[in-house]
Amino acid sequence: MSRTHSRRPALRKLVAAGAVSLGMVLVPAVSAAPASAQPATPAGATIPFGDGYMGAGYLGDGKTFAPDTRELQLDAGSSVSVQATQLPGIDVSHYQGSINWSSVKSAGIKFAYIKATESTTYKDPNFNTNYVNAYNAKVIRGAYHFARPNLSTGAAQATYFAGHGGAWSRDNLTLPGMLDLEGGCYGKSASAMQSWILDFYNTYKAKTGRDVVIYTSASWWNSCTGGWSGMSARSPLFTAHWTSASSPAIPKGFSHYTFWQYTDSGSVSGISGAVDRDRFNGDASRLLALANNTA
Repeated sequence: MSRTHSRRPALRKLVAAGAVSLGMVLVPAVSAAPASAQPATPAGATIPFGDGYMGAGYLGDGKTFAPDTRELQLDAGSSVSVQATQLPGIDVSHYQGSINWSSVKSAGIKFAYIKATESTTYKDPNFNTNYVNAYNAKVIRGAYHFARPNLSTGAAQATYFAGHGGAWSRDNLTLPGMLDLEGGCYGKSASAMQSWILDFYNTYKAKTGRDVVIYTSASWWNSCTGGWSGMSARSPLFTAHWTSASSPAIPKGFSHYTFWQYTDSGSVSGISGAVDRDRFNGDASRLLALANNTA
């Protein structure tokens, strides 16, 4: 079974979930690492190596773990005004294929997170093109790392990420790197997962000077870290909650969110097929402050 970027992300997720339940291993259509460097799907993981992207494990995590449906409380009359102040964004990987970033910018997209790496051997084959072209189109963008906590230490993966696209510079267009946490607990206890995340965070900050953004869902975080509050004061939260509600569910241990992935089936000019759509919880001045570390 193969995957192509023309498939809608929702379909990709359902196909992947069905294949895992049948014991099948999906082979990535494109890979930047040699086959010898790519391990088989490791025990405790639900997503084949190289196939990780933001939301790849969302449906499975929601079924496996008890979801946290807490939502930020907003006044009934404020939901429209709150969303009006949230800036539109997207997140992409090689599954979106060739992207016309000038068209994306013209469509009103203010920011994007772009997949860079997985573990310590895989780099998304479209990352360099996407990252440079988004920059040239003046889309504020950041890189993200798909975590594989059972393959190597947090420090090793943070080092690889920082050296293969996750670095940061104050140039008005670069967001801090993001750590994508989803797809099961990888055989780790809550305390072991907390240690792994902190190891990644400390190493990334030492190398870049920035606090890494954390992407996760309430169901994954609550189950795999035990609802740990240890990152709330350190990392901006990118919460995954696909809903039409006016505010998202957030993991225990966090009091607010910075980014929100609200759907996996958005449409944006310049991108063929479906794309994840996101919101930044603030105005343009706050997004620029986060990019330039002047918040």
